[in-house]
Amino acid sequence: MNYKNSQELTDEELLERYKADENSNWVGILFDRYAILLLGMCMKYLKNEEDARDSVQQIFLKVLADINKHKVQYFRAWIYQVSKNHCLMQLRHKSQVKQEEVSEKHLNDPGEPEEDKARFVEKDNLLENMQHALEQLNPEQRVCVKLFYLQKRSYQDITDETGYTLLQVKSYIQNGKRNLKLLLSKQG
Repeated sequence: MNYKNSQELTDEELLERYKADENSNWVGILFDRYAILLLGMCMKYLKNEEDARDSVQQIFLKVLADINKHKVQYFRAWIYQVSKNHCLMQLRHKSQVKQEEVSEKHLNDPGEPEEDKARFVEKDNLLENMQHALEQLNPEQRVCVKLFYLQKRSYQDITDETGYTLLQVKSYIQNGKRNLKLLLSKQG
């Protein structure tokens, strides 16, 4: 084989040379080719430049340690996959740390369940008030409002089901909605 400037060697030729003499400079040349690409990919996943730079260095060390364990045919695709997996593992680790922090916070903060309970009671009261207000509407408004808002029916479906005209249905819904607001504000 003719001697080529090391920068002109293909990825595969550089890998072959590294496997032959284990001189890390061959992998260093490869890494220089892809460092910007890897940094960009790590930034995309990790959203933090310092973490991304650290990850690129960790990936380089992993490549040096693992390259002889794998039959790498297309270095670019392989290093891309190694990098992606590394970033996903970093994100998974961060996610687990955050979940543990949240769990510890909930364990150490007995006030939280009371807040949840208060929120449930508030929602329950609101639903009860809404039900009471709905019952106070005239029958036409009540039927149209329930069909439109609770059963997600269209104006045409309500017209077909009730026998009211389209104009009546729109009017009953609009007036029913306004009356509900008034009734709820009196209860609140």
